[in-house]
Amino acid sequence: MGVETVMVQGLRRSEAADLDTRIRRAKAALGKRAVILGHHYQREEVYRHADFHGDSLQLSRAAAEQEAEFIVFCGVHFMAEVADILSRPDQASILPDLNAGCSMADMADIPQVQRAWDELATVLDVEKEITPVTYVNSSAAIKAFCGTHGGTVCTSSNARKVLEWSFQQRPKALFFPDQHLGRWTGHQLNIPLRDMPVWDPALPLGGLTPEEIRRARILLWKGHCSVHQMFQPAHIERWRREHPQGQVIAHPESAFEVCQMSDAVGSTDFILRTVKASPTGSEWLVGTEINLVTRLADEVRAEEKTVEFMSPMVCMCSTMFRIDPEQLAVSLENLLEGQVRNRIQVEPETAAQARLALERMLTVS
Repeated sequence: MGVETVMVQGLRRSEAADLDTRIRRAKAALGKRAVILGHHYQREEVYRHADFHGDSLQLSRAAAEQEAEFIVFCGVHFMAEVADILSRPDQASILPDLNAGCSMADMADIPQVQRAWDELATVLDVEKEITPVTYVNSSAAIKAFCGTHGGTVCTSSNARKVLEWSFQQRPKALFFPDQHLGRWTGHQLNIPLRDMPVWDPALPLGGLTPEEIRRARILLWKGHCSVHQMFQPAHIERWRREHPQGQVIAHPESAFEVCQMSDAVGSTDFILRTVKASPTGSEWLVGTEINLVTRLADEVRAEEKTVEFMSPMVCMCSTMFRIDPEQLAVSLENLLEGQVRNRIQVEPETAAQARLALERMLTVS
């Protein structure tokens, strides 16, 4: 027989099988010394090797509860930072590819946030009137800022509870970096859109007037997810014409209009649970990352359920996709050889304040 030429995610099938074997062997040899955490958006050939799967909240909890010496995070940079912050000093948080970042997290850096805080202080008493709330998709420095200023962190699973908590502390919230999650969550709390203006860090006073700032309940940072930004109302309209009995479910990082048109809106874990619990033969249009949607479609096909990706264009979390089987294999094999490759370590003072913000979130949740 000739060389196998069928390709699997850019690899020949024989190469993919070899990498799968290497990962399984290294993982077995490491035993309880290493644990692999895999986000729902991760590619299947990596995802299958994770000991724990979940959304950001679930994986944050998992990272805090691990006894393993090594926490190998198959996600993106901010997730590995959270694992380092919440784990013990003698544990190592490892990211197989250091280039696996998050474009949304990069839309709010600490100089911008500090400048915004200082500008807001020219209009009102920020320490008494504003609770800073950062989406978990943010750097450790941003989380530490929230910890220092009485704020906290949220995920798409607990954003409503966290914002309710924040309003018990102070009358306003500065929510970053994802405007869409903040807007949808505020809408769930019956806050009018006019009271949730967008703060543009590129403009003086965020492009707002002092009157708009004083009236605001939530100041929404001008940031977004490049994947969920792709989903449009027209995609839903087209699908409903073809599937009049079908249902639409979207992640709250999607635009407000998309969330409004959906039958259900929630985190990745909410999406999975909702579709899996639906009746046999259900039809779903799903607005979130394609690896999750493809995996979900495969899992429910036996129940004659159909699951379709919302956008006609294929859009994946490209930075999450950077972590591939070869990198995971090499990371595990290096650990067997006593080499800790791509360890993520947050500076102690930053970690302490970020941990404070994260612990507030976990308490509220």
